[in-house]
Amino acid sequence: MSATPLPDYAGGSLVNLMQSIATACGSSDSHYPQLSGLSATTLARARHVLLLVIDGLGLRTLTRHGRSPHLQRHLAGIMTSVFPSTTASAIGTVMSGLAPAQHGLTGWHMHLDEIDQTLSILPLTPRLGPPRRLPEQLPPQLFTHPSLFQRLTRESWVMAPRSIAGSPFNTWHSRGAQSVAYASLPEMFAGLTGLLQETARPRYIYAYYPDLDSYSHHYGTDSRQAQQTLADLDAGFGKLLHQVRGSNTWLLVTADHGFIDSPPRRVICLDDHPRLAGLLQRPLCGERRVAYCYVAAPDRPAFEAYVRGHLARAAHLYPSERLIAAGWFGPPPYHPRLASRVGDYTLVMKDNWTIKDWLPGERRFAMLGVHGGTSVNEMRIPLVALHV
Repeated sequence: MSATPLPDYAGGSLVNLMQSIATACGSSDSHYPQLSGLSATTLARARHVLLLVIDGLGLRTLTRHGRSPHLQRHLAGIMTSVFPSTTASAIGTVMSGLAPAQHGLTGWHMHLDEIDQTLSILPLTPRLGPPRRLPEQLPPQLFTHPSLFQRLTRESWVMAPRSIAGSPFNTWHSRGAQSVAYASLPEMFAGLTGLLQETARPRYIYAYYPDLDSYSHHYGTDSRQAQQTLADLDAGFGKLLHQVRGSNTWLLVTADHGFIDSPPRRVICLDDHPRLAGLLQRPLCGERRVAYCYVAAPDRPAFEAYVRGHLARAAHLYPSERLIAAGWFGPPPYHPRLASRVGDYTLVMKDNWTIKDWLPGERRFAMLGVHGGTSVNEMRIPLVALHV
């Protein structure tokens, strides 16, 4: 179907890393193959397992510059992200242990039949109109999967920024773990050091750091701001190595996705394509790099003709059901609402193209760094791994 790099759910993806970790930490569920080259048996020999997910730290970002010597020195392998290569889907995998095909988190904007509304799924806020339920009321209705931590026999901890640690999404997906909020990068590393140095039962610790992603979106992947953030992360990681040596810990660092830059001239705005917009039953869902389109059956021939006639240079057009069947979201069994969450068609953007629509009243903003697609730089993520 496609020559683009797709998730390697057979043993080389973020999903498989999470299967290795889950099995090592006591889960009896075996949904996927373990990660090639890092088995659960190997991880289970350590007293502690720490997974640090640096949002946006694709392989290219890590290796392109010399700002991350400690992380680069311990680069143990290369994995793929999930599809789409975006935070909602990939962090959903990290916190549930499931592929998108099972957890059903398909991008930043998701139309949810359960409430007949399109939400920004991480803050659980509507894209259009007033909320029909408070965000804290939504998780039991929208998320049917258990958290990864509920399936583990090992004591579990989740460390997240103070801005999201207590959010309804994060709280729901942290069930079974003890949560710690931090306010700064040094505070995060200090907290991790403390958790690994304490005399305690064996622990699984998951930590998440968002700032590299934020700076890459706003300023670009090679920007001074992104590179300084990576340098600060690397320095903190180097200090952590020194402080916890001898703790019998597997230290694992990876990312949810990589990045590419998409300049303004590569942005398709639906304002410029009113005929196309008029064929959509609802606004675009998903991501700027992977857009889900809901089209009524009578309008589908016109929709396909318009995309092929006007957007072929920028987008691959797929019936969404074909992507599900081809395994892009992961192997079966599928989430019962997966098909409804990815619309009738998916636009997978080529090269460094993006597509965006704007609703009345939405604050418009540019986004130089983007992700979600299937390019090498979006899909390939590093695995930094060492035993200390």
